[in-house]
Amino acid sequence: MTDRPPTPGPGERARTIAARGPATLLPPLPTLPPVAAERHSDRVAPLLHHVHDDASVAVLLPDDHEMLASAPVTTMVEVVDLAPVPLREPVRGLLWITGRLYPLRLSEARKIAVELTERRPDPRLLDLGHGASMLRLEPVSMVVADADGTHPITAEQFARAGEDPFCHQEAGWLRHLELSHTDVIHTLRRLLPDQLQGGHVRPLGLDRFGLRLRVETIEGDHDVRLAFEAPISTPDELSAELRRMVGCPFLALQSGR
Repeated sequence: MTDRPPTPGPGERARTIAARGPATLLPPLPTLPPVAAERHSDRVAPLLHHVHDDASVAVLLPDDHEMLASAPVTTMVEVVDLAPVPLREPVRGLLWITGRLYPLRLSEARKIAVELTERRPDPRLLDLGHGASMLRLEPVSMVVADADGTHPITAEQFARAGEDPFCHQEAGWLRHLELSHTDVIHTLRRLLPDQLQGGHVRPLGLDRFGLRLRVETIEGDHDVRLAFEAPISTPDELSAELRRMVGCPFLALQSGR
């Protein structure tokens, strides 16, 4: 039996999706399992959202939105992990956070807005108190689903985990790889199983454990993980691993100094 290459744990995958993915709110329903949520069409795209370290979610909605009028309600936030390059099947993963959604007092909302601005300024936060209100979802349950499986996560597990070190750089790097380094993609093809050699190879994902490729064929799509020799955390280490994969050991040694 062949060992599977190492991958990020469920908590880390959830934190990474939460840190960068777009989110939607599902309408309040007594019971809405993830499968039903995925099919539901009546979704609400907040003006802005942020998943905190404790898995609670701040959402910004227009003052006249019906969900604001009906709060507090039990609902679900769905965060989507989308591939950074255009693919036939662009969704790489989903994070569902179910909990109680309630409006915040303006003073509390402004305090959160200041904290968010210090982390990552966003002009949409200026709408708070000027046509927009902030709500908070207190988590009751969380589920992450992607190519590595579907896993329930507790708020404690989420809080202990960290996002992938390349979380916010991955999209730009993979786009650059596809647009400017087709020679690298072509060279990586030799690492694929024989039955996938004739497919269209696309960069799918990058994390500290390895590079993921999507191979598009007539029969369907196939995802392949190319594992690094060891987990990495810096651009220099990433450069060394990519050079090793394409067969440049001398350059890999240079970049790893």
